[in-house]
Amino acid sequence: MISVKNISKKYGNHYALNDISFEAEAGEVLGFLGPNGAGKSTTMNIITGYIGCSEGDAFIDGVSVTKEPLKAKSKIGYLPEQPPLYPDMTVSEYLEFVFALKRVKGSRAQILSEIMRKVRITDMFHRLIKNLSKGYKQRVGLAAAMVGDPSVLILDEPTAGLDPRQIVEIRSLIKNLGRDKTVIFSTHILSEVQSACDRIIIINEGKIVAADTAAGLEERAAQTINIAALGDFEKAESILKDLPEASAAEVTERGEVNRFSITATAGVDLDIQLPSAIFNAFSEAGVTLVSMSPSRQSLEEIFMDLTTKGTVTETITKAATEEIKDDGNL
Repeated sequence: MISVKNISKKYGNHYALNDISFEAEAGEVLGFLGPNGAGKSTTMNIITGYIGCSEGDAFIDGVSVTKEPLKAKSKIGYLPEQPPLYPDMTVSEYLEFVFALKRVKGSRAQILSEIMRKVRITDMFHRLIKNLSKGYKQRVGLAAAMVGDPSVLILDEPTAGLDPRQIVEIRSLIKNLGRDKTVIFSTHILSEVQSACDRIIIINEGKIVAADTAAGLEERAAQTINIAALGDFEKAESILKDLPEASAAEVTERGEVNRFSITATAGVDLDIQLPSAIFNAFSEAGVTLVSMSPSRQSLEEIFMDLTTKGTVTETITKAATEEIKDDGNL
């Protein structure tokens, strides 16, 4: 388990991280999502003890990274964006070196054999690292992170620079590892967090702006219905603006066919409640409804809203902040 409490990192007058808190449970794959420079790598470097924080602390299975760094680090396997490999070593030589460096107890041959089986590099055992593809180099780096059977794996951009097939393979591997370990991996590739993560944290400009599952983020984002109606424009607009199930009604086109974009009130179902309310209200008022189609924000659109300066979706950000406060992390 990882617990990050009120961490800040300051360089001069600039906050690279500003009072962030979150938790990742055992058996959970947590995606750390954000644009370049948002603070993802800084957060990971603090959790792993590579750099210190200006304020706050991180805990690995209850062990403080600040107060007991060696004990905390022994519980962590870390794969940086550029794996620290020795190109002139063979895969076997490198993993044996890491095994000795970590002072792992037990049968070296048996432990390394099992790790290589999991990351699928058994056939590369005697190959020089410099002759491996980038995908296999990432696997070797991941194998090194797994030596010592750490309870926590921290993976920084593990699929950066890989081809589509390699990305799918590494993503599948991460999901399997998350069955019995706490896994955090940073990325700016949205498809990865949707397919591999149990939960997502979005960070922007050193602050957490959202924390939820992908489905939860999409559910809390702006939910709208686009409708087209014939007849009296003012009557249709008035009906829509007075609907309790709608929080906003925007005119998108006025003419022979009037078009509106209707935003659902928080908690109102976009598939049944809002359409039914619109249909019934128009039917009672004698307004002809031509078409009605739900429109949901994609994860990409949510991400852009949350990480584009000045256009943060306030409802999501506020909900995420309240959720974190309720968990006692702020």
